[in-house]
Amino acid sequence: MELKRVVVTGMGAITPLGKTVEETWQNMINGVSGAGPITHFDASLFKTQFACEVKDFNVGDYIDRKEARRMDLYTQYALAAAKMAVEDSGMNLETVNKNRIGVVIGVGIGGIHTFEEEAGAYALTGKELGPKYNPFFIPKMIADIASGHISIMYGFHGPNYTTTSACASSTNALADAFNLIRLGKADMIVSGGAEAAIWPAGVGGFNAMKALSTRNDDPTRASRPFSASRDGFIMGEGAGCLILEELEHAKARGAKIYAEMAGAGMSADAHHITASHPEGLGAKLVMESALEDAEMKPEDIDYINVHGTSTHVGDISEAKAIKDVFGAHAYELNISSTKSMTGHLLGAAGAVEAMASVMAVKEDIVPPTINHEEDDKDEEIDYNLNFTFNTAQKRTVRAALSNTFGFGGHNACVIFKKYSE
Repeated sequence: MELKRVVVTGMGAITPLGKTVEETWQNMINGVSGAGPITHFDASLFKTQFACEVKDFNVGDYIDRKEARRMDLYTQYALAAAKMAVEDSGMNLETVNKNRIGVVIGVGIGGIHTFEEEAGAYALTGKELGPKYNPFFIPKMIADIASGHISIMYGFHGPNYTTTSACASSTNALADAFNLIRLGKADMIVSGGAEAAIWPAGVGGFNAMKALSTRNDDPTRASRPFSASRDGFIMGEGAGCLILEELEHAKARGAKIYAEMAGAGMSADAHHITASHPEGLGAKLVMESALEDAEMKPEDIDYINVHGTSTHVGDISEAKAIKDVFGAHAYELNISSTKSMTGHLLGAAGAVEAMASVMAVKEDIVPPTINHEEDDKDEEIDYNLNFTFNTAQKRTVRAALSNTFGFGGHNACVIFKKYSE
């Protein structure tokens, strides 16, 4: 069976750097940090009091406010990003075959805010007055509901589900969507991820693990991947959606094409529930898997958007894996962590970073890894690698590879390349 080719024909984003793809991308290449004091709740008693929040989000700009009240914030973000992606794709909703359009969304945690509110209310009054749960509690909270809402909003009857693999969730969603299309199971899929976990349980839980930066006096410089003084990641939130489409279907309707999705890989560290393999074994395997799937050589890649969370073990192991996979070509690559600007969007990270990779291919610009100082070097990291520190770099980007790794040892990787006939 000959596999079909898959292209990106639309994108949408709600991120700490902007409420559109264009605004997010411009702030990325300008090295803007999305970090600031937490406003979603009073974090004064928490070890970490800052995050990368979405700013000035008005749900009424995207969906009916009455309907929005029945949704957790993560679902609202997902619907907003999906709406932008569908509009950007230029698809004619009156003529497309909606039975052949699917939705696959990655979510790492889901409606944690809804769960906190309902469980908290029961803890305060339930034992005295009995349980009085909101009838929308379950459909607001569950992790699969964003993909359901998107399909309902547009009447898309194709494959519809959610992938959950912690911080690899939305990259797994893109990989699944890619495979469904090239196997002929759908013509188009709205795919990506969403997350909104900057709430007491989210911040407190990650604090208890010592996973978050506690640089409260300098939030915008706290995320510093590959620097010796890194002390953990910054929580982010938002959503990213890409329209993946079968090439001939896209050509037939005259769609603009951002890039071609060339391959996807998946692997497991099989090592530890939270820590990456110290030698980057899983990261090495997933990049090799993606290259094999794309029928590409290491030398065909020009840019890697790394997982790069600004944690001690993770940054070291990923840098080792890149050297193992790419050999001498590793020193010809541009490497960058856009999490230094967006923070870590958990289940939505892969989608937003895939968007950045597509834009790098389209625009021939590599966004930077910000917050590195020349004398802030880790002896376990090879700084002959080009981490694109602090300033975006213009170069031809024939193909870009994007890594995401999640708790549980889940690894996912996708490759985008310039489209040509």
